[in-house]
Amino acid sequence: RCARMRRRGMAAGLLALCCVFGAARAETSLVSTLTAAAPAANPKVLQLAVRAAECARRQGRLDGFHRLAVIDYSLPSTQPRLWVFDVDHGRLLFQELVAHGRNTGEAMAHQFSNVDGSKMSSLGLFQATDTYYGNNGYSLRLKGLDTGFNDRALDRAIVMHGAPYVSEAIAERLGRLGRSWGCPAVRQEVARGMIDTLKGGALLFAYYPDRAWLSQSTFFKCGEAPGAQSVIASAADTVPPRG
Repeated sequence: RCARMRRRGMAAGLLALCCVFGAARAETSLVSTLTAAAPAANPKVLQLAVRAAECARRQGRLDGFHRLAVIDYSLPSTQPRLWVFDVDHGRLLFQELVAHGRNTGEAMAHQFSNVDGSKMSSLGLFQATDTYYGNNGYSLRLKGLDTGFNDRALDRAIVMHGAPYVSEAIAERLGRLGRSWGCPAVRQEVARGMIDTLKGGALLFAYYPDRAWLSQSTFFKCGEAPGAQSVIASAADTVPPRG
């Protein structure tokens, strides 16, 4: 009996190990596909986005994800730093400018908050829900999934919307985009198409090399995929200059 129990224990352990390595291979494959589709995006950021999304799926927070938006707030607002992917087909759908919150920084983002009234952007994994017409026109509600980092997004009315202060002309004239009250605002010309692409369950991953978030987010703690901690440590290494 003891021998049988040991064999069963070994089999369960091997199965768990295979699942971890299998998930790691799937993540690596998807990251490679997205990197090829968006060569201007940082592969390390894409890897974290895929890891967080896959972790949310494994935690039962969602059935799957077919669209994935990634914001790299370590880049200046004058550069395209928002990518939207069709995950099922490995295609890049949008590569766009995106604004950050008024109190998050000037051209460079450097402060983030989950507090209502802070007028700062939030980090982490969001899920796009429904649309509505508000003060900023056609808008997309974002549900924050990262406890302690963005889970007050709905209460704060953090939404995706179009804004006249997001354009290449504004970036050239001011040396930065205009700023929101914490919302990821995009160009008015692309807002409706992007919102309709994301509504109804797509994921949005907002990145910055913030050590507290990278070390505490539950979406970086699913299993122990090979190299997981080294990727997270590497992502926290470089903090961009203030600007």
